[in-house]
Amino acid sequence: MTDAVPNMKQASNEPPVQPKSRFEQVLKMVGIPLAVLVFFILFFMPTPAGLAPEAQKSIAIFTSALVLWITTPIPIYLTSIISILLLPLTGAVKDQETAFGTLGYDVIWLMVSAFVLTSAIMKSNLGRRLSLWMITKFGKTPKRTMLVLVLINFILAFFVPSTTARATLMVPICLILLDIYKSIPGRGNLGKLMMLQGVQADAIATSGVMTATAGNIIAVGFINEQAGGHIGYMDWLLASMPAAIITMLITFFIGFKLFSIKGETGFDNAMSTLKDELKKLGSFSLNEKKATIIFILTVILWATGDYQKGWFGFEISTEQTAVLAALFCLMPRIGLLTWKEANIKWELMIFAAGAYAVGNALDKSKGAEWIIKKVIAGLGMESMSHVWVYIIVIFLSMYSHLIFTSKTVRVTILIPAFIALAKSLGMDPVALALASAMTLTYTITLPPHSKVNTIYFSTGYFTVLDQVKYAIVTCFIGAVVISISLFTWFKVIGIS
Repeated sequence: MTDAVPNMKQASNEPPVQPKSRFEQVLKMVGIPLAVLVFFILFFMPTPAGLAPEAQKSIAIFTSALVLWITTPIPIYLTSIISILLLPLTGAVKDQETAFGTLGYDVIWLMVSAFVLTSAIMKSNLGRRLSLWMITKFGKTPKRTMLVLVLINFILAFFVPSTTARATLMVPICLILLDIYKSIPGRGNLGKLMMLQGVQADAIATSGVMTATAGNIIAVGFINEQAGGHIGYMDWLLASMPAAIITMLITFFIGFKLFSIKGETGFDNAMSTLKDELKKLGSFSLNEKKATIIFILTVILWATGDYQKGWFGFEISTEQTAVLAALFCLMPRIGLLTWKEANIKWELMIFAAGAYAVGNALDKSKGAEWIIKKVIAGLGMESMSHVWVYIIVIFLSMYSHLIFTSKTVRVTILIPAFIALAKSLGMDPVALALASAMTLTYTITLPPHSKVNTIYFSTGYFTVLDQVKYAIVTCFIGAVVISISLFTWFKVIGIS
């Protein structure tokens, strides 16, 4: 175990900065002039028939913001600030509250609270203790150990609402295991498969829990605001978790076919070393006890949301529960965090506020509906059966990460567009948008597609080709399972 500690320290840090490809450098260079050109062309061109002037202005702002979000010549939060300012200044919205008020949306408070909870779990070491305990208790063989690691990823998704934080927690544990199993990068498939399944379990588990990533929360905001949905924590869990579990189980066993570990040795005496690591954590600390109580209270309130009205005469919403949990984490004596220790990503809050502002302006001005009608007419989708439209949208959404690497940007682009598509075709916008949102966490094909991928890839246990091979299969299976779920399970739970 001589090399485990250095590897753990390296993996616990932020992922190394990857050099930009030539294509990315070119995009960054042309981003600003291209965005300005797009804005002026769309803003000053003659208004097409059937399009309101406010809608044309909203389209111009949204499209130019989209160019900047994709090419990233400036930080995405600066693009959002510019967009929020332009909406009232250009007359795209009549009331500036439509633009400036988005930072006060309840979904923004939910995101802030999620970051506070993440910081508390990480500081307390509760997640690390739980992971080591489960492996020493149930992971008697390499295959069982990897299944336990998958299970841990799914459990962590409930109370560590950050994909990167979960990867930062899991990779050091995987490195300890691989050091014990004497698995060396480039030799054998054990380390390769463990790391690749870590990437996939992180993404698939995230799709099953609404609060597991900010992108899910933003998607729910669009579904409830623009599609008239009432999707809460338990609604998302009931709709998505079964599909996530089925997809993970299928791809878990496929992984052992793609990367067989038969004949590999070095699996003896692993449990004793892992038990030593667990002992090093000592007795249950006060911070761990506090984090556990706060977590259990939060889960109970989220799980009973649909029944609280009948029981108590009032209901504590998902957002109120999250804020209450964050408050407990930060309270002197009661909590375990100071405000400075709460790693709140305010740039993501600003980005989300701007995304909501331009998305809502596009929706309220009927600009999105006008665009979608033109797209539908161009592709002939109005003549397709609704079944095929559902399937095509799910597959497009699943593989969209090959073009847009940011989950939040993909949510901002696709979910409002799919809602408008469903409305224009007379389909259920809630079901279509929710099924699409379930695919958006599958950013698993290439290392640059997410920080999680980069963290796991930096261990050196798998190649880009290994990741692509496994991910293509997983994404296809995930899209098929979600499509089947949409036509069957959604109807059972009343989302259809």
